[in-house]
Amino acid sequence: MNTCPLSLGGQCYCANRVSSFAAPSSKVAVLLLAHGSPENPEQVPEFLRYVTGGRSLPPPVVEEIRHRYSLIGFSPLACWTLLQADQLTQLLKMPVFVGMRNWKPWIADAVKAIATQGFERVISICMAPQNSRTSVGLYRRAVVGETDLPFALDFVEEWQDQPLLVKAFAEKLRSGWEKACAESGARLPVIFTAHSVPQRTIAEGDPYEAQAKETAALVAKAAGLSAGDWMFGFQSQGMSGGDWIGPTVEETILGLKAKDRGGVFIQPIGFLCDHIEVLYDIDIAFKAFAAGEGMRLWRAESLNGSETLTAALAEVVKSRLKS
Repeated sequence: MNTCPLSLGGQCYCANRVSSFAAPSSKVAVLLLAHGSPENPEQVPEFLRYVTGGRSLPPPVVEEIRHRYSLIGFSPLACWTLLQADQLTQLLKMPVFVGMRNWKPWIADAVKAIATQGFERVISICMAPQNSRTSVGLYRRAVVGETDLPFALDFVEEWQDQPLLVKAFAEKLRSGWEKACAESGARLPVIFTAHSVPQRTIAEGDPYEAQAKETAALVAKAAGLSAGDWMFGFQSQGMSGGDWIGPTVEETILGLKAKDRGGVFIQPIGFLCDHIEVLYDIDIAFKAFAAGEGMRLWRAESLNGSETLTAALAEVVKSRLKS
């Protein structure tokens, strides 16, 4: 048994595939889908080839991304997703599989395992609640593949307004924000963030931007924030050029500085666990940017193994079972 980098009682979900599920008790299974991430900086070039579909990136871009992973040391995306799957298994008493689009455990391998075990129906949920063809659409394509599936696929396109998801984010926001406000001695403005997407995607009718802002508004209301307490910024714009939706988090921070605000609190609502966009983009890059502008930056704790998140996933599954 490998030692878990998350210190989860010696059970390493990413390395050992720990699971509470033993044997099928029904013909229905759940499949959680996520982006995937390399396990160490040395794997970054290979990982990026999967992300780009085999297209080569300029060496400086590859090196910059490898450098970012070296600064955080380890991306726990697979660990947290597998833990969430295990918690969901225990709550639903159903088998829950995990598949990643760009790294192990692969979506194709999860689909093969599901087919081998003879499941007749699969409820598939993306661990990205807001629907975009650049994320959810690619996950669906990876599940379906190029041949007919041997089971019925019930694919959840979006769950950005699920009440327990909103509650899970609000719990983390409220506890972290109150501590940060006490530490700063002021009522801090909150920036909700989600991953940016190319502007052309939204122009062609993608619902992602509207759904990300919908989640933020629901979380702000649940946490008791007033309209003047929060704003929205998109983060992690791509390096491939072209216009990406904004405003950026950096632009939003500068806007707050112009209003003589000395600090800011960030709440990501497009990510369900810690990984590179949280541990580097927010905790390192945005924090350094804010400090360079004479401001302090705090962040809400990620949902990670939140039991409320598990309950939200369970409700999504139950709603599909009822239908």
